[in-house]
Amino acid sequence: MAAPSRGRPRSFDRDAALDKAIRLFWRKGYEATSTRDLTEELGIGAPSLYAAFGDKQSLFTEAVQCFGTRYGGFMARVFGEAATARAAAERLLRLAAVEYTKEGQPPGCMVISAGVNTTNTEVADMLRQLRNNNVGILQEWIRRDIEAGILPAETDAAGLARYTAAVLQGMSQGARDGASAAELGKAAELAISAWPEEVTA
Repeated sequence: MAAPSRGRPRSFDRDAALDKAIRLFWRKGYEATSTRDLTEELGIGAPSLYAAFGDKQSLFTEAVQCFGTRYGGFMARVFGEAATARAAAERLLRLAAVEYTKEGQPPGCMVISAGVNTTNTEVADMLRQLRNNNVGILQEWIRRDIEAGILPAETDAAGLARYTAAVLQGMSQGARDGASAAELGKAAELAISAWPEEVTA
């Protein structure tokens, strides 16, 4: 009788396996997730893991990219739909309170939390760049609204964008610590109230 194979099962679903990897990295973080954790979670042997996804870092990079479209896409939607920077920040903060506590998925934001305590500089730099890119997008939007007279001339675009990002990061950690959507929603409202009101004609 032949020994059971530890390789990739015949019914291997790469997309489903990638989703499991996303959720595992999301829950545990990059550093704490071992190759053994991944093979057990995905139900495949190490050779099949490497054949399908490459090494752990390659899999994590793909997982982060997929997370952005599959779970973190609300930020892109907000940036694409809002009319002004303040409207974008308000929508973003309110949605984060819901998305970070959504039932059936790990709490918080993977891009914010997965690189905590990692010793892998490439992983840390990738996640940092993603976070800073979002800050830069919001900062540029604020700057344009200042120039257009929508926000007061004395508004600090860089400081306001960084403040909003800091609140989002705190909300992510709060969700991981057990805060409810309602509790995070209150924090979002306070953060929104710190924004300058739009200038009315």
